[in-house]
Amino acid sequence: MKPLAGINVLDFSQFLSGPSAALRLADLGAAVTKIENPDGGDICRRLYISALQIDGDSSLFHAINRNKKSITVDLKNAAQHDALLPLIQNADVVIFNFRPGVASRLGLDYRSLKAINPAIIYGEISGYGDEGPWVKRPGQDLLIQALSGLCHLNGDASQPPLPFGLSVTDIFAGDYLVQGIMAGLVKRITSGCGCQVQVSLLDTVLDLQFEVLTTWMNDGQQDPVRSAVNNANAYLSAPYGIYPTARGYLALAMTPIPRLGELLGCPALTTYTQPDTWFSYRDEIKTLLIDHLQTKDCDSWLSILEQEDIWCAKVMDWEQLYASEGFKALKMVQQLTLPSGKSLLTTRCPIKIDGDVFLSPVGAPPLGADNP
Repeated sequence: MKPLAGINVLDFSQFLSGPSAALRLADLGAAVTKIENPDGGDICRRLYISALQIDGDSSLFHAINRNKKSITVDLKNAAQHDALLPLIQNADVVIFNFRPGVASRLGLDYRSLKAINPAIIYGEISGYGDEGPWVKRPGQDLLIQALSGLCHLNGDASQPPLPFGLSVTDIFAGDYLVQGIMAGLVKRITSGCGCQVQVSLLDTVLDLQFEVLTTWMNDGQQDPVRSAVNNANAYLSAPYGIYPTARGYLALAMTPIPRLGELLGCPALTTYTQPDTWFSYRDEIKTLLIDHLQTKDCDSWLSILEQEDIWCAKVMDWEQLYASEGFKALKMVQQLTLPSGKSLLTTRCPIKIDGDVFLSPVGAPPLGADNP
């Protein structure tokens, strides 16, 4: 039996952050029902990240809504709204990511639902929290990354601020919401009462930066200095970065520079004997590495470095990763079956409990598939 079997979740959210939280609860055994607008449903059904469309819905929708049910409810229609009452009474968890004030106008705020079901765990994701001058701004991933300072950590010193190539704010906010919901479920065991769990996208991305922000706040608020070449972390010294070789790319993490010079056969690196120079001469060291590493291919360098337990890795694309034995050993891919009979490959839940891997063959539901 999966650990959350018997937990009922109503997912009122859409796009990525809230549905990704509901997905993780579903993976762990909760019964998740999406509450969708009958006029098109979750906007993510039509939010295409490529030209790929499966049974009329985007691949993104299928990726984050597997193993859920779908019920359509016009939340602005009083008669239909009343039909939610028994579902709310029977729910353990509800998830929202409405714009500020929308849940209250619809009578779906925490106070209203707590009056119906005092034991309910009310999970809510917002853009900027519930107070302050930014509350009504659009809570969108790229905009949050831009405001948070995160983009000034990416790319080389000569490049403009760069966002991540993933919706990291949405994804991590969903993860944080799951942590809060799980804590709320534990609290309910001891107190018998539910609670309101709130996560904002801005809180999330600030917490993701806890290492570097802590350094900045306690080190005279000096701006992070990105490396001019091969920047990977503005706060780490050489050789930290990704380097071109004669064929392929090599990632190097924290390694004593003289030792690296000995192993690579690069005498110039052995002169940097003092650890403080690995930062003050970071770009100089990285430039030496760029020139030297292009004299052999990536696999040749790996054969030297890996046997000496140097922190290094080949930079793979998805095709190389997919074919690798390391990837195959993880068994991270699962096959879903859609109501139409079509099959779909996607990732599985990354969590194991007592060695159990949590899989489900059930694909995302068509809009309103589980209407009474």
